[in-house]
Amino acid sequence: MCGITGFLDPRRTISELENVVWRMTAPLRHRGPDDGGVWADHDAGVGLGHRRLSIIDLSPEGRQPMVSASGRHVLVYNGEIYNHPKIREELDRLSSPRWRGRSDTETMLEAFDAWGVRAAVGRFVGMFAFALWDRRDHALYLVRDRLGEKPLYYGWAGDMFLFGSELKALRAHPAWNGEIDKDALALYFRHNYIPSPYSIYKGIRKLVPGTILKMGLQGPAGNDPEPESYWSAKEVAERGIAAPFSGSPTEALSRLETMLLEVIGQEMISDVPLGALLSGGIDSSTVVALMQSLSGRPVKTFTIGFHEAGYNEAVSARAVAEHLGTDHTELYVTPKEAMDVVPLLPTLYDEPFSDSSQIPTFLVSRLTRRHVTVALSGDAGDELFGGYNRYLWGRSIWRKIAWMPKGLRSSLRSAITAVPPEKWDSLFKVAGGIVRARQAPRHAGDQIHKLAELLLVKEPEELYLSLVSHWKNPCLLVPGAVEPPTILSDRKRWADLPDFVQRMMFLDTVTYLPDDILVKVDRASMGVSLECRVPFLDHRVVEFAWRLPLSQKIRNNQGKWLLRQLLYKYVPKALVERPKTGFGVPIDSWLRGPLREWAESLLCGNSLKNGGIIDPSPVLEKWREHLSGVRNWQYYLWDVLMFQAWLDRGRAGIQERAVHGG
Repeated sequence: MCGITGFLDPRRTISELENVVWRMTAPLRHRGPDDGGVWADHDAGVGLGHRRLSIIDLSPEGRQPMVSASGRHVLVYNGEIYNHPKIREELDRLSSPRWRGRSDTETMLEAFDAWGVRAAVGRFVGMFAFALWDRRDHALYLVRDRLGEKPLYYGWAGDMFLFGSELKALRAHPAWNGEIDKDALALYFRHNYIPSPYSIYKGIRKLVPGTILKMGLQGPAGNDPEPESYWSAKEVAERGIAAPFSGSPTEALSRLETMLLEVIGQEMISDVPLGALLSGGIDSSTVVALMQSLSGRPVKTFTIGFHEAGYNEAVSARAVAEHLGTDHTELYVTPKEAMDVVPLLPTLYDEPFSDSSQIPTFLVSRLTRRHVTVALSGDAGDELFGGYNRYLWGRSIWRKIAWMPKGLRSSLRSAITAVPPEKWDSLFKVAGGIVRARQAPRHAGDQIHKLAELLLVKEPEELYLSLVSHWKNPCLLVPGAVEPPTILSDRKRWADLPDFVQRMMFLDTVTYLPDDILVKVDRASMGVSLECRVPFLDHRVVEFAWRLPLSQKIRNNQGKWLLRQLLYKYVPKALVERPKTGFGVPIDSWLRGPLREWAESLLCGNSLKNGGIIDPSPVLEKWREHLSGVRNWQYYLWDVLMFQAWLDRGRAGIQERAVHGG
């Protein structure tokens, strides 16, 4: 796992290309602390930089940038190609290359020479983002893996075409003059992340998963080619539904187990210590169970715990670890230790990002890195096997309100919201006392008001958009902004799927998964120089999952049915069956308590007003309601706080210019 960066200087104005590339690699040291290197072609105006986290072939023969044996191709690469030994065997039969080392980087270069870029990439199984310079054709290829495990940014800074694993590498180029894109910022406030292909900066984009961008030596932006797809999640989903798996559930279980054992076996290959993140939930427990079945010694597993009720998964993780016989490490984190991470987040994530589970993800990554260099995780099980609560709630809510005439819905919503949240809280407490029911839900009135807003949706897809949105009208928060089109707003890019739940799963796979979950995991793990591998995102697993009937994913109002059956073969059902919880921290209470002073420094006074980007009025209204305990606006406020903290970081040390236009 590594960090890559570089640039094209079409006008060849920079005489010291190597020095500039070294400057761009320096901010990526956390992604590759073991080694670094640069390569430059002065005649073409090309510079490539690399930071190395040594995983496979620790010798100098694995160093990058690496030039192919033919001399034609030069590669900087971030990721792992798990099937590269098989590709080597195929290349040996084809042309008998003279191998210099054992790295997958060298295998990739020989594959490009043998088959060309697109055909070679189609053979790769793994996670990757790379830049390849073709010295013969004077072309730069930027390529990202199928599901978006590894990041890659690119775009123009004046006359320079820049790229890198993280934005901080681009900002290190002397031509950098970043302008905040207010339209992209509006998307951030809706989703708590900035969807691909946008970034927080105008003119800088994220390469969309599953695509190849080919750049020649043309001048600055204007005639830039569009990325071309080499693998399509949309096509995979449609093919899977059109040609479903026809075997019995028992046969499906056997096929899934065989496939995951092969995938996990490949991903356990490493020349450095390896372990797994274990939460005690279905996904991570399945990965660890299969790892342990393949290992001749206890697998190293890692969990963090919290003392706050409702946020602690460590007890379940320990029970699973003890049953499987893993070498388990757990660390209970105090609120202070968790909150000490908050100042690191703007630098770690590089652009506004406000999924609050970023905090425990960083903490468990830091704990894990103290013992191993590579860890497997259970991410993506929810998207592929129907695990999110919204897959159950979304369909249920729509069925309950779909029959209602528009006028009735509007009247019912008005009647519900006419009663203030605190009155609803009181009514629940009184009702609970009368019938001696269990304690009334916390913030019952707040939850009722939020559910009432769903009464206004006109179709199930609009309901889904509401469920995955934070600020429902973000352009009111960012005056002058216009939300640009995304996959969620462009139905032509949706897979043609018959069931609302399948459509939600597809949209999560191409939006929430790559732009939230995988961003969170990549930045948190690479921030401490830990390589995190995600077996469920092997594209063969993804393709098989889409062939499974929905009844083998969601059954008896419970998700991940088939995955659960697999896990029960290794772990007793009683150890893993518990209500689904998020991997989070109690941001709501922290904002009223120990984080209040920090939050007020960013929200109150002149901080918001002087920024000139956000309208303070709706923010301050929500802040007052949150402090009173009447409403729980933790997610909305965390969005604003993470943006303000990022903006303050920029003011303190980075020359950036906020644009007040759209």
